[in-house]
Amino acid sequence: MESGNQAKIWLNRRYHNYNYYLQETYGEKVRKVSLHGGFTCPNRDGSKGYGGCIYCNNDSFVPHYIDQNMDVPTQMEASIPFMVDRYDVQKYIAYFQAYSNTYDELNKLKILYEEAINYPNVVGLDIGTRSDCVDEALLEYLAKLNERVNVTLEYGIESIHDGSLDWMNRGHDYESVVKAVELTKQYGIKVAGHIILGFPVETREMMLETGLAANDLGLDFLKIHQLHVVRNTVLAHRYQKEPFPLFQADEYVELVADILERLDPNIVIQRLFGDAPDDILLAPRWGYNIPKLTHFMDLELNHRDTWQGRLFKI
Repeated sequence: MESGNQAKIWLNRRYHNYNYYLQETYGEKVRKVSLHGGFTCPNRDGSKGYGGCIYCNNDSFVPHYIDQNMDVPTQMEASIPFMVDRYDVQKYIAYFQAYSNTYDELNKLKILYEEAINYPNVVGLDIGTRSDCVDEALLEYLAKLNERVNVTLEYGIESIHDGSLDWMNRGHDYESVVKAVELTKQYGIKVAGHIILGFPVETREMMLETGLAANDLGLDFLKIHQLHVVRNTVLAHRYQKEPFPLFQADEYVELVADILERLDPNIVIQRLFGDAPDDILLAPRWGYNIPKLTHFMDLELNHRDTWQGRLFKI
């Protein structure tokens, strides 16, 4: 059956937003602190390929005030004053973000993770990685850490379509994601998924299917990102040689709204839009910041009088 007809509101928004989740979980403001662990990826180092995903340039999301040459405590010390000044927060989630943050020997991973969660006022550990970079030994260890702080594994799904994964040089298929998510949940660890909308090899229907796969996977968190073309990537080279269509802001908002109203309302939305520094972003250049785009999403959901889960079929 479909969910109820009464509009659901989470902190004045019509979708289960991350700020609401954090407030409900911790009783106060909490922010993620991005950390660089000096990792690489199996499709960069030759294990599965070279060059990485064709759209990937980690300069697009690694804060300018940290780098991989700093140890974890130093990165925390560099980041937290900014968090306090800008967001007025006192508790933090250590977020290993750049590249594949489980792609190393377990003993080395333990050192990095322990340094992060032992830092004062850290209440959570989020680890961004790939589905082909986890095993049972790692998950068993993370399950133990999960007794001390809230642990989340964030898998880059990007698309559920194997043809698209091949096109982007992902290095694994969608079945790899399905198996990794199932195994992770068996260990009681929360799972986030990251998807990208706008690949030129996909139709709108294919993108909608990727968004709604979060229901079948049973994700706890979902991040949605519009495709960016950023400098120093294979995708940028292709785009400059032969430009391909990308979403306009209103088109993207409409598609995400279609996904949200069909999405399990228990799934927490960590992100609906991505951004990239102006100096490396080639396209799309919408001219709006994240707060403005979020406002557009609010307007779209209000206009439809819809909300996350309105059309979700249980």
